[in-house]
Amino acid sequence: MPAIFEPRTPDWKARCLASFEQQPICRTLGIEMAAMEPGFCEMRLPFRADLTQQHGFFHAGMVSTLADNAGGYAALTLMPAGAEVLAVEFKINLMSPAKGDVMIARARVVKPGRTLVITQVEVSMLDGGVEKDCALMQQTTFCVMPK
Repeated sequence: MPAIFEPRTPDWKARCLASFEQQPICRTLGIEMAAMEPGFCEMRLPFRADLTQQHGFFHAGMVSTLADNAGGYAALTLMPAGAEVLAVEFKINLMSPAKGDVMIARARVVKPGRTLVITQVEVSMLDGGVEKDCALMQQTTFCVMPK
């Protein structure tokens, strides 16, 4: 269960969803927004053969991309109006092949700072109704304010 945080703006959800809709990479890959709460985001990526590596698993780049996006949107839920989010660092452990029907990334904010927000993202694969851990990411994001 995600930690409970207070968003900084009442329109946090509409703002985050509008940002998500403007992400060309998410549209191109077919990433879906599954759930969002203050400090939490869940995204899903249904399997597609054109997103795999030579053994038929999701490519590690797809695992990283899904985790990076989920972490970024978890962070953005707690940022002030007008802010944008950028990842400045992440480390990912790929624990098992990303094999299955749907990849799921669940991100939660660990530390919501004024300029840096730390997130942790758990990635799992849903395969035949069974969910299995796939990767774990720790991410640092930056709150970019307009000039």
